Amino acid sequence: MVDNSATTVSCATTVSCTTAIPCTTTISYKRRVWRRFRTHRRGMFGLAMIVVLVGVAMTAPLIAGNVPILCHYQGAWQAPGVVDCLRRFPILDRVIPPSYPFSKAGFDAKEALSEDDFSLWPPVAYGPSETTRVSLAGPSKRHWLGTDEVGRDVFSRMVHGTVVSVQVGIVSMGIAGVLGIFFGAIAGYFGRWVDAVVSRVIEIVICFPDFFLILTVMVWLEPNITNVMVVIGLTRWTGIARYTRGEFLRLKEMDFVVAARANGAGAARIVLRHLLPNALAPILVTISFGVAQAILIEAGLSWLGFGVQPPAPSWGNLLRSAYDHYRDAPHLVYPPCIAIFLAVLAHNLVGDSLRDAIDPRVHATGKVKV
Repeated sequence: MVDNSATTVSCATTVSCTTAIPCTTTISYKRRVWRRFRTHRRGMFGLAMIVVLVGVAMTAPLIAGNVPILCHYQGAWQAPGVVDCLRRFPILDRVIPPSYPFSKAGFDAKEALSEDDFSLWPPVAYGPSETTRVSLAGPSKRHWLGTDEVGRDVFSRMVHGTVVSVQVGIVSMGIAGVLGIFFGAIAGYFGRWVDAVVSRVIEIVICFPDFFLILTVMVWLEPNITNVMVVIGLTRWTGIARYTRGEFLRLKEMDFVVAARANGAGAARIVLRHLLPNALAPILVTISFGVAQAILIEAGLSWLGFGVQPPAPSWGNLLRSAYDHYRDAPHLVYPPCIAIFLAVLAHNLVGDSLRDAIDPRVHATGKVKV
Protein backbone atom coordinates (compact mmCIF):
# COMPACT_ATOMS: atom_id res chain seq x y z
CA MET A 1 0.00 0.00 0.00
CA VAL A 2 1.01 3.58 -0.64
CA ASP A 3 0.68 6.15 2.12
CA ASN A 4 -1.43 8.87 0.49
CA SER A 5 -0.70 11.27 3.33
CA ALA A 6 2.88 11.52 2.10
CA THR A 7 1.80 13.12 -1.19
CA THR A 8 1.32 16.89 -1.09
CA VAL A 9 -0.52 18.85 -3.81
CA SER A 10 0.20 22.57 -3.56
CA CYS A 11 -1.80 23.90 -6.51
CA ALA A 12 -3.14 22.95 -9.94
CA THR A 13 0.19 23.54 -11.66
CA THR A 14 2.74 22.58 -8.97
CA VAL A 15 3.08 19.04 -7.66
CA SER A 16 5.72 17.99 -5.15
CA CYS A 17 6.12 14.26 -4.69
CA THR A 18 7.70 12.78 -1.55
CA THR A 19 6.86 9.16 -2.33
CA ALA A 20 9.21 6.72 -3.98
CA ILE A 21 6.91 6.54 -7.04
CA PRO A 22 8.03 9.00 -9.82
CA CYS A 23 5.39 11.43 -11.04
CA THR A 24 5.25 11.86 -14.81
CA THR A 25 3.12 13.97 -17.10
CA THR A 26 2.83 13.94 -20.87
CA ILE A 27 3.63 17.21 -22.63
CA SER A 28 2.91 18.31 -26.18
CA TYR A 29 5.27 17.66 -29.04
CA LYS A 30 5.97 21.38 -29.58
CA ARG A 31 6.94 21.87 -25.94
CA ARG A 32 9.20 18.82 -26.05
CA VAL A 33 10.97 20.18 -29.12
CA TRP A 34 11.34 23.63 -27.55
CA ARG A 35 12.76 22.14 -24.33
CA ARG A 36 15.27 20.11 -26.32
CA PHE A 37 16.16 23.09 -28.46
CA ARG A 38 16.86 25.23 -25.39
CA THR A 39 19.54 22.77 -24.29
CA HIS A 40 21.57 23.59 -27.43
CA ARG A 41 23.63 26.67 -26.63
CA ARG A 42 24.69 27.08 -30.24
CA GLY A 43 21.08 27.02 -31.37
CA MET A 44 20.04 29.60 -28.78
CA PHE A 45 22.98 31.77 -29.78
CA GLY A 46 21.92 31.55 -33.44
CA LEU A 47 18.31 32.31 -32.51
CA ALA A 48 19.44 35.38 -30.56
CA MET A 49 21.42 36.62 -33.58
CA ILE A 50 18.40 36.12 -35.85
CA VAL A 51 16.23 38.11 -33.43
CA VAL A 52 18.81 40.90 -33.48
CA LEU A 53 18.94 40.91 -37.30
CA VAL A 54 15.16 41.03 -37.59
CA GLY A 55 15.00 43.76 -34.94
CA VAL A 56 17.58 45.85 -36.78
CA ALA A 57 15.71 45.40 -40.06
CA MET A 58 12.39 46.42 -38.49
CA THR A 59 13.79 49.47 -36.68
CA ALA A 60 16.38 50.62 -39.26
CA PRO A 61 15.00 54.22 -39.51
CA LEU A 62 15.29 54.54 -35.73
CA ILE A 63 18.93 53.42 -35.76
CA ALA A 64 20.25 55.31 -38.77
CA GLY A 65 18.40 57.89 -40.85
CA ASN A 66 18.31 61.50 -41.97
CA VAL A 67 14.89 62.25 -40.45
CA PRO A 68 14.29 62.73 -36.71
CA ILE A 69 12.55 60.12 -34.62
CA LEU A 70 10.45 62.83 -32.95
CA CYS A 71 10.41 66.57 -33.57
CA HIS A 72 8.42 69.76 -33.16
CA TYR A 73 8.14 71.37 -36.59
CA GLN A 74 6.01 74.41 -37.54
CA GLY A 75 3.99 74.28 -34.36
CA ALA A 76 3.14 70.56 -34.58
CA TRP A 77 4.63 67.37 -33.16
CA GLN A 78 5.65 64.77 -35.71
CA ALA A 79 7.41 61.41 -35.57
CA PRO A 80 8.74 60.83 -39.12
CA GLY A 81 11.24 58.17 -38.02
CA VAL A 82 8.56 56.17 -36.23
CA VAL A 83 6.23 56.52 -39.23
CA ASP A 84 8.93 55.26 -41.60
CA CYS A 85 9.52 52.33 -39.27
CA LEU A 86 5.83 51.39 -39.11
CA ARG A 87 5.36 51.76 -42.86
CA ARG A 88 7.85 48.93 -43.41
CA PHE A 89 5.12 46.44 -42.49
CA PRO A 90 3.02 45.24 -45.47
CA ILE A 91 -0.39 46.31 -44.11
CA LEU A 92 0.55 49.45 -42.20
CA ASP A 93 2.09 51.08 -45.27
CA ARG A 94 -1.43 51.39 -46.72
CA VAL A 95 -3.02 52.63 -43.50
CA ILE A 96 -0.43 55.09 -42.18
CA PRO A 97 0.32 58.02 -44.51
CA PRO A 98 3.92 59.26 -44.86
CA SER A 99 5.04 62.21 -42.75
CA TYR A 100 4.79 65.43 -44.70
CA PRO A 101 7.02 67.24 -45.58
CA PHE A 102 9.73 64.81 -44.34
CA SER A 103 8.81 62.24 -46.97
CA LYS A 104 8.96 64.79 -49.79
CA ALA A 105 11.82 64.29 -52.24
CA GLY A 106 14.59 66.82 -51.74
CA PHE A 107 13.41 67.89 -48.29
CA ASP A 108 16.37 68.29 -45.92
CA ALA A 109 15.20 67.94 -42.33
CA LYS A 110 18.58 69.02 -40.93
CA GLU A 111 18.31 72.40 -42.65
CA ALA A 112 14.57 72.84 -42.12
CA LEU A 113 14.69 72.29 -38.37
CA SER A 114 16.09 75.25 -36.49
CA GLU A 115 17.96 75.15 -33.21
CA ASP A 116 14.83 76.23 -31.35
CA ASP A 117 12.85 73.26 -32.67
CA PHE A 118 12.96 70.13 -30.53
CA SER A 119 14.26 67.10 -32.44
CA LEU A 120 15.30 63.61 -31.38
CA TRP A 121 17.61 62.08 -33.98
CA PRO A 122 18.71 58.47 -34.50
CA PRO A 123 22.12 57.49 -33.08
CA VAL A 124 23.54 57.80 -36.62
CA ALA A 125 21.85 60.79 -38.25
CA TYR A 126 22.68 59.86 -41.84
CA GLY A 127 20.49 58.23 -44.43
CA PRO A 128 21.75 55.28 -46.50
CA SER A 129 21.99 57.42 -49.66
CA GLU A 130 22.96 60.71 -48.00
CA THR A 131 26.39 61.97 -49.10
CA THR A 132 28.91 63.95 -47.09
CA ARG A 133 32.01 65.90 -48.01
CA VAL A 134 34.38 63.23 -46.68
CA SER A 135 34.97 60.11 -48.79
CA LEU A 136 36.76 56.89 -47.83
CA ALA A 137 37.14 58.14 -44.26
CA GLY A 138 38.00 55.80 -41.42
CA PRO A 139 35.82 55.05 -38.40
CA SER A 140 35.13 58.06 -36.16
CA LYS A 141 32.59 59.37 -33.65
CA ARG A 142 30.54 60.87 -36.48
CA HIS A 143 30.86 57.93 -38.89
CA TRP A 144 31.13 54.74 -36.85
CA LEU A 145 32.31 52.57 -39.76
CA GLY A 146 33.66 55.33 -41.98
CA THR A 147 32.38 56.55 -45.34
CA ASP A 148 32.48 55.04 -48.83
CA GLU A 149 33.84 56.43 -52.09
CA VAL A 150 31.10 59.07 -52.44
CA GLY A 151 30.91 60.01 -48.75
CA ARG A 152 27.95 57.89 -47.65
CA ASP A 153 27.92 56.61 -44.08
CA VAL A 154 28.83 52.90 -44.11
CA PHE A 155 27.09 52.09 -40.82
CA SER A 156 23.82 53.53 -42.09
CA ARG A 157 24.12 51.52 -45.31
CA MET A 158 24.92 48.37 -43.33
CA VAL A 159 21.84 48.85 -41.16
CA HIS A 160 19.54 49.39 -44.14
CA GLY A 161 21.28 46.56 -46.00
CA THR A 162 20.07 44.26 -43.21
CA VAL A 163 16.53 44.95 -44.44
CA VAL A 164 17.43 43.51 -47.84
CA SER A 165 18.97 40.34 -46.39
CA VAL A 166 16.02 39.72 -44.06
CA GLN A 167 13.51 40.34 -46.87
CA VAL A 168 15.35 38.07 -49.28
CA GLY A 169 15.61 35.27 -46.73
CA ILE A 170 11.99 35.40 -45.57
CA VAL A 171 10.21 36.13 -48.85
CA SER A 172 12.26 33.85 -51.10
CA MET A 173 12.03 30.89 -48.73
CA GLY A 174 8.36 31.70 -48.19
CA ILE A 175 7.81 31.23 -51.92
CA ALA A 176 10.01 28.13 -51.94
CA GLY A 177 8.21 26.75 -48.88
CA VAL A 178 4.75 27.13 -50.42
CA LEU A 179 5.81 25.50 -53.68
CA GLY A 180 7.82 22.75 -51.98
CA ILE A 181 5.11 21.84 -49.48
CA PHE A 182 2.41 21.84 -52.18
CA PHE A 183 4.21 19.63 -54.68
CA GLY A 184 5.73 17.40 -52.00
CA ALA A 185 2.34 16.94 -50.33
CA ILE A 186 0.48 15.90 -53.48
CA ALA A 187 3.33 13.60 -54.52
CA GLY A 188 3.55 11.91 -51.12
CA TYR A 189 -0.17 11.60 -50.49
CA PHE A 190 -1.52 10.57 -53.91
CA GLY A 191 1.52 8.60 -55.07
CA ARG A 192 1.42 6.63 -58.35
CA TRP A 193 1.65 8.77 -61.49
CA VAL A 194 1.40 12.04 -59.54
CA ASP A 195 4.44 11.05 -57.49
CA ALA A 196 6.28 9.97 -60.63
CA VAL A 197 5.66 13.26 -62.46
CA VAL A 198 6.58 15.48 -59.49
CA SER A 199 9.68 13.42 -58.71
CA ARG A 200 10.92 13.69 -62.33
CA VAL A 201 10.42 17.48 -62.27
CA ILE A 202 12.36 17.70 -59.01
CA GLU A 203 15.19 15.64 -60.44
CA ILE A 204 15.40 17.85 -63.53
CA VAL A 205 15.58 21.04 -61.48
CA ILE A 206 18.17 19.54 -59.12
CA CYS A 207 20.43 18.71 -62.07
CA PHE A 208 21.20 22.42 -62.54
CA PRO A 209 23.46 24.19 -59.99
CA ASP A 210 21.28 26.63 -58.06
CA PHE A 211 23.47 29.69 -58.31
CA PHE A 212 24.19 29.36 -62.03
CA LEU A 213 20.53 28.67 -62.76
CA ILE A 214 19.53 31.82 -60.83
CA LEU A 215 22.29 33.80 -62.53
CA THR A 216 21.09 32.64 -65.96
CA VAL A 217 17.52 33.71 -65.20
CA MET A 218 18.61 37.07 -63.77
CA VAL A 219 20.41 37.91 -67.03
CA TRP A 220 16.99 38.21 -68.71
CA LEU A 221 15.32 40.16 -65.90
CA GLU A 222 15.71 43.62 -64.44
CA PRO A 223 18.18 43.47 -61.52
CA ASN A 224 16.17 44.44 -58.44
CA ILE A 225 15.30 42.94 -55.09
CA THR A 226 11.83 41.76 -56.16
CA ASN A 227 13.15 39.70 -59.05
CA VAL A 228 15.94 38.33 -56.85
CA MET A 229 13.45 37.08 -54.24
CA VAL A 230 11.11 35.56 -56.82
CA VAL A 231 13.89 33.79 -58.74
CA ILE A 232 15.47 32.37 -55.58
CA GLY A 233 12.08 31.15 -54.40
CA LEU A 234 11.27 29.50 -57.74
CA THR A 235 14.57 27.61 -57.80
CA ARG A 236 15.00 26.59 -54.14
CA TRP A 237 11.78 24.62 -53.58
CA THR A 238 13.04 21.19 -54.60
CA GLY A 239 14.72 20.30 -51.30
CA ILE A 240 11.59 21.22 -49.35
CA ALA A 241 9.46 19.18 -51.74
CA ARG A 242 11.62 16.09 -51.26
CA TYR A 243 11.43 16.33 -47.47
CA THR A 244 7.67 16.89 -47.58
CA ARG A 245 7.18 13.94 -49.92
CA GLY A 246 9.20 11.65 -47.68
CA GLU A 247 7.33 12.69 -44.54
CA PHE A 248 3.94 12.23 -46.21
CA LEU A 249 4.91 8.77 -47.47
CA ARG A 250 5.87 7.82 -43.91
CA LEU A 251 2.86 9.35 -42.16
CA LYS A 252 0.01 8.43 -44.50
CA GLU A 253 0.15 4.75 -43.49
CA MET A 254 -0.06 5.43 -39.75
CA ASP A 255 -3.08 4.57 -37.67
CA PHE A 256 -4.36 8.11 -37.10
CA VAL A 257 -4.49 8.73 -40.86
CA VAL A 258 -6.18 5.39 -41.50
CA ALA A 259 -8.74 6.22 -38.79
CA ALA A 260 -9.39 9.66 -40.28
CA ARG A 261 -9.91 8.11 -43.70
CA ALA A 262 -12.26 5.48 -42.22
CA ASN A 263 -14.32 8.24 -40.61
CA GLY A 264 -14.92 9.77 -44.03
CA ALA A 265 -12.38 12.59 -43.98
CA GLY A 266 -11.50 13.90 -47.41
CA ALA A 267 -8.04 14.29 -48.90
CA ALA A 268 -7.82 18.03 -48.14
CA ARG A 269 -8.80 17.53 -44.49
CA ILE A 270 -6.34 14.68 -44.01
CA VAL A 271 -3.50 16.63 -45.59
CA LEU A 272 -4.14 19.94 -43.82
CA ARG A 273 -5.34 18.71 -40.41
CA HIS A 274 -3.38 15.50 -39.91
CA LEU A 275 -0.38 15.09 -42.20
CA LEU A 276 0.98 18.62 -42.62
CA PRO A 277 1.16 19.55 -38.88
CA ASN A 278 3.07 16.33 -38.15
CA ALA A 279 5.41 16.79 -41.11
CA LEU A 280 6.14 20.47 -40.55
CA ALA A 281 9.03 20.14 -38.06
CA PRO A 282 11.62 18.60 -40.43
CA ILE A 283 10.46 20.96 -43.17
CA LEU A 284 11.30 23.94 -40.96
CA VAL A 285 14.84 22.63 -40.64
CA THR A 286 15.21 22.69 -44.42
CA ILE A 287 13.75 26.19 -44.61
CA SER A 288 16.19 27.43 -41.95
CA PHE A 289 19.15 26.19 -43.98
CA GLY A 290 17.52 27.64 -47.10
CA VAL A 291 17.37 31.14 -45.60
CA ALA A 292 21.14 31.04 -45.09
CA GLN A 293 21.64 29.97 -48.70
CA ALA A 294 19.30 32.72 -49.92
CA ILE A 295 21.34 35.38 -48.10
CA LEU A 296 24.53 34.05 -49.70
CA ILE A 297 22.93 33.95 -53.15
CA GLU A 298 21.68 37.53 -52.87
CA ALA A 299 25.12 38.69 -51.78
CA GLY A 300 26.71 36.88 -54.71
CA LEU A 301 24.24 38.33 -57.20
CA SER A 302 24.73 41.86 -55.85
CA TRP A 303 28.50 41.35 -56.00
CA LEU A 304 28.22 40.46 -59.69
CA GLY A 305 25.83 43.35 -60.39
CA PHE A 306 22.67 41.26 -60.92
CA GLY A 307 21.13 41.89 -57.51
CA VAL A 308 20.24 45.05 -55.63
CA GLN A 309 21.50 48.05 -57.56
CA PRO A 310 23.21 51.10 -56.00
CA PRO A 311 22.41 53.50 -54.48
CA ALA A 312 20.11 51.05 -52.67
CA PRO A 313 22.24 49.39 -49.97
CA SER A 314 22.91 45.67 -49.85
CA TRP A 315 25.61 43.68 -48.13
CA GLY A 316 26.65 42.30 -51.51
CA ASN A 317 27.08 45.62 -53.32
CA LEU A 318 28.71 47.10 -50.20
CA LEU A 319 31.29 44.32 -50.36
CA ARG A 320 31.75 44.92 -54.09
CA SER A 321 32.36 48.63 -53.53
CA ALA A 322 34.75 47.93 -50.63
CA TYR A 323 36.71 45.47 -52.74
CA ASP A 324 37.15 48.05 -55.51
CA HIS A 325 38.71 50.45 -52.98
CA TYR A 326 40.56 47.88 -50.89
CA ARG A 327 43.95 49.58 -51.21
CA ASP A 328 42.67 53.01 -50.21
CA ALA A 329 40.24 51.93 -47.49
CA PRO A 330 40.70 48.27 -46.43
CA HIS A 331 38.52 48.81 -43.35
CA LEU A 332 35.40 48.90 -45.56
CA VAL A 333 35.70 45.19 -46.40
CA TYR A 334 35.20 43.86 -42.88
CA PRO A 335 31.64 45.08 -41.99
CA PRO A 336 29.78 43.35 -44.88
CA CYS A 337 31.93 40.23 -44.58
CA ILE A 338 31.22 39.90 -40.86
CA ALA A 339 27.50 40.62 -41.35
CA ILE A 340 27.12 37.96 -44.07
CA PHE A 341 29.10 35.45 -42.01
CA LEU A 342 27.05 36.00 -38.85
CA ALA A 343 23.70 35.89 -40.68
CA VAL A 344 24.55 32.62 -42.45
CA LEU A 345 26.06 31.14 -39.27
CA ALA A 346 22.98 32.03 -37.21
CA HIS A 347 20.53 30.28 -39.52
CA ASN A 348 22.79 27.24 -39.85
CA LEU A 349 23.12 26.94 -36.07
CA VAL A 350 19.35 27.18 -35.64
CA GLY A 351 18.73 24.61 -38.36
CA ASP A 352 21.31 22.19 -36.95
CA SER A 353 19.98 22.48 -33.39
CA LEU A 354 16.37 22.18 -34.54
CA ARG A 355 17.27 19.02 -36.46
CA ASP A 356 18.73 17.50 -33.29
CA ALA A 357 15.70 18.58 -31.25
CA ILE A 358 13.20 16.78 -33.48
CA ASP A 359 15.34 13.69 -34.13
CA PRO A 360 13.68 10.73 -32.34
CA ARG A 361 16.97 8.84 -32.35
CA VAL A 362 18.46 11.52 -30.09
CA HIS A 363 15.46 11.85 -27.75
CA ALA A 364 13.43 8.65 -27.51
CA THR A 365 11.19 9.43 -24.53
CA GLY A 366 8.03 11.51 -24.71
CA LYS A 367 7.60 12.09 -20.95
CA VAL A 368 9.25 14.51 -18.60
CA LYS A 369 9.63 14.01 -14.89
CA VAL A 370 8.29 16.73 -12.61
